[in-house]
Amino acid sequence: MMDGPSWCWSCRRNCRGNPNCLVGIGEHVWLGEIDENSFHNIDDPNCERRKKNAFVGLTNLGATCYVNTFLQMWFLNLELRQALYLCSSNEHAVGESIPKDKDYEPQTICEHLQYLFALLQNSKRRYIDPSGFVKALGLDTGQQQDAQEFSKLFMSLLEDTLSKQKNPDVRNIVQKQFCGEYAYVTVCNQCGRESKLVSKFYELELNIQGHKQLTDCITEFLKEEKLEGDNRYFCETCQSKQNATRKIRLLSLPCTLNLQLMRFVFDRQTGHKKKLNTYIGFSELLDMEPFMEQKNGVYVYELSAVLIHRGVSAYSGHYIAHVKDPQTGEWYKFNDEDIEKMEGKKLQLGIEEDLAEPSKSQTRKPKCGKGTHCSRNAYMLVYRLQTREKSLTVEVPAFLQELVERDNCKFEEWCNEMAEMRKQSVARGKIKHEEVKELYQRLPAEAGSPYDFISLEWLQKWLDESTPPKPIDNTACLCSHGKLHPDKICIMKRISEYVADFFYRRYGGGPRLNVKALCKDCVVERCRILRLKNQLNEDYKTVTNLLKITVKGSDGFWVGKASLRSWRQLALEQLNEQDEDAEHSNGKLNGNAPNKDEANEEKREEEEELNFNEDIVCPHGDLCISENERRVVSKEAWKKLKQYFPKAPEFPNNKECCSQCKILEREGEENEALHKMMASEQKTSLQNLFHDKCRPCLGNWPQETDELYIVSQFFVEEWRKFVRRPTRCSPVSSLGNSALLCPHGGLMFTYASMTKEDSKLIALIWPSEWERIQKLFVVDHVIKITRTRAAGEPESALYSSEPQLCPECREGLLCQQQRDLREYTQATIYIHKVVDNKKVMKDAAPELNVSSSEAEEEREENKPEGEQDPDFNQSNGGAKRQKLSHQSYISYQKQGIRRSTRHRKVRGEKALLVSANQTLKELKIQIMHAFSVAPFDQNLSINGKILSDDTATLGSLGVIPESVILLKADEPIADYAAMDDVMQVCMPEEGFKGTGLLGH
Repeated sequence: MMDGPSWCWSCRRNCRGNPNCLVGIGEHVWLGEIDENSFHNIDDPNCERRKKNAFVGLTNLGATCYVNTFLQMWFLNLELRQALYLCSSNEHAVGESIPKDKDYEPQTICEHLQYLFALLQNSKRRYIDPSGFVKALGLDTGQQQDAQEFSKLFMSLLEDTLSKQKNPDVRNIVQKQFCGEYAYVTVCNQCGRESKLVSKFYELELNIQGHKQLTDCITEFLKEEKLEGDNRYFCETCQSKQNATRKIRLLSLPCTLNLQLMRFVFDRQTGHKKKLNTYIGFSELLDMEPFMEQKNGVYVYELSAVLIHRGVSAYSGHYIAHVKDPQTGEWYKFNDEDIEKMEGKKLQLGIEEDLAEPSKSQTRKPKCGKGTHCSRNAYMLVYRLQTREKSLTVEVPAFLQELVERDNCKFEEWCNEMAEMRKQSVARGKIKHEEVKELYQRLPAEAGSPYDFISLEWLQKWLDESTPPKPIDNTACLCSHGKLHPDKICIMKRISEYVADFFYRRYGGGPRLNVKALCKDCVVERCRILRLKNQLNEDYKTVTNLLKITVKGSDGFWVGKASLRSWRQLALEQLNEQDEDAEHSNGKLNGNAPNKDEANEEKREEEEELNFNEDIVCPHGDLCISENERRVVSKEAWKKLKQYFPKAPEFPNNKECCSQCKILEREGEENEALHKMMASEQKTSLQNLFHDKCRPCLGNWPQETDELYIVSQFFVEEWRKFVRRPTRCSPVSSLGNSALLCPHGGLMFTYASMTKEDSKLIALIWPSEWERIQKLFVVDHVIKITRTRAAGEPESALYSSEPQLCPECREGLLCQQQRDLREYTQATIYIHKVVDNKKVMKDAAPELNVSSSEAEEEREENKPEGEQDPDFNQSNGGAKRQKLSHQSYISYQKQGIRRSTRHRKVRGEKALLVSANQTLKELKIQIMHAFSVAPFDQNLSINGKILSDDTATLGSLGVIPESVILLKADEPIADYAAMDDVMQVCMPEEGFKGTGLLGH
């Protein structure tokens, strides 16, 4: 069949459907010169190697960038580094070597810091992993913490740890480097007595709000405070409270002056922290002499580090550090693994300021002169005392250097291993490259030579270097006869027998599809179907023309109009059925058969679909009586249609309609007339019940009767439907009250509940109406409410029911109703936004929110159930007479007014879909999206109860379907760019609780 192929070599892309086209299947990767890097996916290990004269970075373990910045800054404090190197532990002394057969595991914080600093100094890696240090502190790597708090706590921990060292240079290093002194000085205005309280500090916490320069912040920190009024000072000399002044005096400053800029402040309005994104200017040289109590010292400091927080929120963002190398004077930017050297030994902050997220209230960056900088992201400035002494040279102790060398050896081994793997991958790639080039050249089958079919998908995977090819699987291309299906030729390629032998030998699989694989039977069947399809198009035109001819006499045939509209489609489906059966059998052969349930469902669907001309067959198998659904066609047209549908039901146009259907039609017409007469009679007898007029009310018992009857509201609604449309609805012949009774035959409702929440389930019937109902309907159970008035006390009455209340079943019903209210899913509630200083709309204008009867109902519902009607007592033991007050029910419901239980939305209200098991916090997130009010600005209440527990579920808070929750929004914060951190803000702040920084 295909002995003389025409091979495609000039195509730009693969010719779909042409088994001889072998272009564009992925061969271009192998035919040219290939870059060695394409043979592997292993990165060059030298990229992980530390560059010459470069610093070592630190891996960010998730949200530990704030730790990394401080570690790099402390590492470049040479005095602190040297002291830590001299720190000895209990296990080994300084200079003592560690056994080579034993892995070193630091035990104390000092040991972890020693080892980390030694690696930062002499490691060959581009970056190192600080996870041992972080784990020793017990920090959560996935939670970003307050960097300033971390700095304070760690310095305190380090000082406490080093206090046990014998070497004074080590023991006192934290105090020498970071500790200064100031005094709180209070002066009595009356006697001039000066009280001084000296205190140590490790950093100065400076308020930046309202300031533009660092010096202004320091001035405010030291400014004088007046103690007057209730805040007066008790003077020991005067022995009484006196007006006084208080201020801070700087007594001494440390070598390293840490200035904490208080960017993260507590917002009383929201109850959470926020970031102040205001610019603060600072100089590279800071003269502290004007701020000192004694002016005779050297107090000129030079900037050594700037710690940056990128981001607008206090709960997210990224921490980096700009630190000056004390040995070279060059500035570096430390950003976790990446370290960048600044050009020209200058600090450059401009890029960092541009990276911050913009906000609407963003201020323009002020101009900075030479030697000065300004930042809105700097949260800590570190100044070093200016000195002319030569920078300290710090050597790594021998025992630490030995550990570093061990790590460097491991790194070199890893590099060599990766390089070897790359080398082996390249060697294997080159071999495959040559192999693929040779095989691809021999892939086309020569004319007259043996060949095989193989799937295009498998060939593409073979040429794809990223995925190793699997065994060849041709089963999806087989027909029901186990040969190559002609329709699958389009996804197959014809290759030479030589290459096919190689493929099956190397990769296995099958079955092989050679020269004789194409199924002759399927090809013949396909040709037959194509011929029929071509003939169908011609016959369709012929039948269309024949249908235009009017049929005279009794020579025609009845055909369904729906069948005529779709006969060509039905014929096509019949022609394709045999081919589809072949496809299905092929699927079963290949293990892709649908499951039993799917097959049965498909079978049922096919049975439900009507065949040609079955749309005019009645249920009795005869011609239907409706002439609107059929028309007469000529004999010639019917003959053509019969060729395609030989089993179609045949009805000559002189055929009589189904006699049984005619009888049923007459009976139906008679029944309709009967139903109309029944509906008219029932409507006349029970006119007030039908129109819902002059109905009795339990809350306002009518004076003219002492008995009222109860029926199911469902019965009344179904009966009204029948009376309104007697020809479309079935007549109601019986009255079923069993739904209102429990299995023991007792009533399920109390008198109080029937006046309120259960009133929608029952309908009250006058005694005169009840007599008529008993004549018109079959009644299963009589339910009656009786009023008994005592002699001489006309205002006192007792109400009893027949049958009596079943207390156990009633309580079970209430429990189930409460459970349902607490276990709902996807129910609607309403959020009503309240404007401050205005009455709630619901209270101010109830008519806007609910109907008048609903407003009255709400006032009634404020009373407990037991207080609704003290005079109605249902018990098995009898009834106690109590006083009845009509006034409590007159306001409840007026006669003739139908109550609406559906909540009506008003302006300022939005509906939300919620579930009982979702938390209040999740609801606040929904409200945020609906009203653009942040969760921390939301004050929610329901029925006067404040909703405050964010972790509680809506079901436990009493939020039920159709509830209305009031939302009062606080004034918005200045910068709502922090809205992206709402989820974080809503979580309770744990800080460093439970970590090693607090001694745990």
